[in-house]
Amino acid sequence: MRYARNLLIFFFASTILAVIVYRFMPVYVTPLMVIRSVQQLASGDKPTWKHTWVSFDKISPHLPMAVIASEDNRFAEHNGFDFIEIEKAIKENEKRKRKRGASTISQQTAKNVFLWPQSSWVRKGFEVYFTFLIELFWSKERIMEVYLNSIEMGKGIYGAQAAAKYKFNTTAAKLSSGQCALIAATLPNPIRFNSAKPSAYLLKRQKQILRLMNLVPKFPPVEKKAVDKKDTRKKKKK
Repeated sequence: MRYARNLLIFFFASTILAVIVYRFMPVYVTPLMVIRSVQQLASGDKPTWKHTWVSFDKISPHLPMAVIASEDNRFAEHNGFDFIEIEKAIKENEKRKRKRGASTISQQTAKNVFLWPQSSWVRKGFEVYFTFLIELFWSKERIMEVYLNSIEMGKGIYGAQAAAKYKFNTTAAKLSSGQCALIAATLPNPIRFNSAKPSAYLLKRQKQILRLMNLVPKFPPVEKKAVDKKDTRKKKKK
């Protein structure tokens, strides 16, 4: 019992500390990056790992809007779990052969940064735990920043800056709305779909995402930006 107690204390202390540290520090390495490199080595390929961390203000404002439109319409409103989508997915999966998920951007961020990609009940349990933690300790803007820097966007390509460079020969800050919509369209399967060479299906998804980008609420909220600018001006005056 003592060993079990100490193990639990160590687990909670270390995981909470890691979440707090990543609230401030860039995430340069994720379990998925390591796993993909090992898989490439095992198949006889040269490990490919393209990733450059950039701050949220150096990412095109179209990209968070595109991923929200594509992946998680209620990202700014929910507390990490979209129970409306979960309920819809449960009902739809009763009739569908190919099951669809209802993971939020917060859940995907928790999985990308702290866990492994293979789905299981164990991983889902840890995913719920880490999602709760990042929603507790991080702001929505920080969750989006980490998500856009850690998500897989192609074979060996992770994050907005690498995707912009190797897919569109530009920077994350200069991505157009159309390019952002294409990137978002590939996220369900970024290894299969190539945003640089879009298929007819991807182009169709791009149009849908561009339309939704005009309907979902702005992120970050306009009010928050105004408050942040006001606070910055006050600090400069002092």
